[in-house]
Amino acid sequence: MATHLFSVPLTQDLPVQAPIHVNVEAVTKVFSRENAEPVHALGPVSFSLHSKEFFSVVGPSGCGKSTLLDLIAGLTSPSDGLIEFEGKKVDGQVPDGVAVVFQEDASFPWMSVFDNAAFGARRAGLSEVQVRERVDHALAFMGLTDFANAYPAQLSGGMRQRVCIARAMVMRPRLMLLDEPFGALDQQTRLLMGEEMLKLWRETESTIMLITHSIDEAVMLSDRVGTMSARPGKFIDIVQTGWSRERGSETAMDPQFGTLQAQIWGKLRSESLKTLGAQR
Repeated sequence: MATHLFSVPLTQDLPVQAPIHVNVEAVTKVFSRENAEPVHALGPVSFSLHSKEFFSVVGPSGCGKSTLLDLIAGLTSPSDGLIEFEGKKVDGQVPDGVAVVFQEDASFPWMSVFDNAAFGARRAGLSEVQVRERVDHALAFMGLTDFANAYPAQLSGGMRQRVCIARAMVMRPRLMLLDEPFGALDQQTRLLMGEEMLKLWRETESTIMLITHSIDEAVMLSDRVGTMSARPGKFIDIVQTGWSRERGSETAMDPQFGTLQAQIWGKLRSESLKTLGAQR
């Protein structure tokens, strides 16, 4: 049950006791284009992720949500500013202990479910004994044990995403970055996958940052939800949900759920209208 609801000014420290796991300080990203004006996609953005928290990001299309995730993952470098993971600078290289799951099906069609899940661990040089132990655990956790010898083409879209999440889980990341991983799924499957993600979060005690277009999903899953402005994206609001760590889809029945949705949509609607106006 939610015990409190408040919006936190971005200039103040958030009331979270856990240590800072990721620090983003005055980060901007500008993309250069041949024979065209550069695109200021993001920032400046400053915020922190706290150890073991579940943080979601919502914002209008094209506001730089995925760009922010790519920067924290080390998949691209900021134009300006500083990103730190566990006190070390992140700049164009995926740090050890970070796993990324994208919206697109990233399973390898020529590999079995088991080999897909084992891919990262084998590349990291783990022994086959370690690989089997970790993969068996991950597949059991994701409900895929009976499909270990199947191939992605034989699975539903939701099951293929579970394979990708299992592959990330096998690496035992301390930070998981999720870029619309359930975006292509129907609403019922999204709810079920969201509950699986919460179980995974509790099991691994990872810090999780989720990019999503769904306010419902963000509110149900998160400790905090950050709302971004139209491009160039900046955080215009961060709210703390107050849910118990043992939460699930039942939070949608809490009266505070609707209050949170309305608060976030109130901020997001005006930014989305700006985006629509710019596209006309």
